[in-house]
Amino acid sequence: MRTILTATILSIFSFLLISCDGDYRPLAEGNTREVVVVMDSTKWESATAQAIRETIGRYVFTVPNAEPYYDLQFTQIRSQSHLERLRKHKNLIFAAPIDEESNVGRQIRGFLDESVEERVKQGESFAFPVIDQWYRDQYVLILTSTSDSTLAQKIRNTENSLLSNMLQKELKRWEYFVYEKKEQTNLSDSLWEDHGFKVRFQHDYVKNVDTLNFQTYRRFLPQNDRWMWIWWKNDVEDISFLDDNWINTTRDSLSREYIKGARDSMYVNTYYGRPETRPVITESFQKGRLLAYETRGTWHMVNGAMGGPFVNFTYYDPDTNRLFMIEYSQFAPSVRTKLPFVRQFRAMGRTFQSDSTWTPEENGLPS
Repeated sequence: MRTILTATILSIFSFLLISCDGDYRPLAEGNTREVVVVMDSTKWESATAQAIRETIGRYVFTVPNAEPYYDLQFTQIRSQSHLERLRKHKNLIFAAPIDEESNVGRQIRGFLDESVEERVKQGESFAFPVIDQWYRDQYVLILTSTSDSTLAQKIRNTENSLLSNMLQKELKRWEYFVYEKKEQTNLSDSLWEDHGFKVRFQHDYVKNVDTLNFQTYRRFLPQNDRWMWIWWKNDVEDISFLDDNWINTTRDSLSREYIKGARDSMYVNTYYGRPETRPVITESFQKGRLLAYETRGTWHMVNGAMGGPFVNFTYYDPDTNRLFMIEYSQFAPSVRTKLPFVRQFRAMGRTFQSDSTWTPEENGLPS
């Protein structure tokens, strides 16, 4: 059943104002973590509203203190001028049953053409993401079905898909934001030329450790210390060992050796103390030809009172039989919300590329 349709079928695309030389509309407003949920005020405690809170607004536990996936702000359409102001927001959700007699219900029917509306009534579709609809850098999600309870159930059943679509838009925003001011292409170029892979570097990361197959970089600010490290291994033909346990064991081994505190007995280690409220999560995805794993959780300093979030990427290149790890971490006890920085790390780690033609022998290195 096709439940999430692409925005190309929506009639609202007909009035996009994009010039042939580019999109000159203003940027959408608001924090990238805030989602404005547009529903009739009498429905803010409905099954649909609760489902949105439990999915789009659910808590993330892979940070030191649980934070909502998105901050939700519920509002209704009070007037046409109010609707025009709502349309300026960066993230918008319009939610109502298809036959609801309210300003929001009528607006949703106005968004959809007759064929799409019929698909909703037949239960074939219910979620319609629309990118850059009224303003640039905007994500609009239209949620509608035959009843409040049916819509709520569909939202819960497709939680991962709904969140994934929103996250992809947010990661693109973070990638632009992180590298907008200045990017250290010299560091990326050096990795590509010397080691056959690269990742993009923000403007003020400084290289620290540089060994045969391990490098660290740090972006130190007094209230927001961040660092990353890269490890790689050649001639890995069999990856049957590659699972969550191997990833975390390898990460901890490398951190114990290279990511130290003030004394040698102090080192970074993954925090496994409370798996229910501080889980370590690994998810796999495909990046072109590369097999990729993303691991998120929190770290702590052994023999020291420090901790923070981390994001680790493990990549395998089947063309060259090479295995890579990239990890990003933060220590910022005075920074209340860590999730925006975690999402920065998730965007940065996805810029990884591997040269499919690179061999250690051709670059004067032992295989």
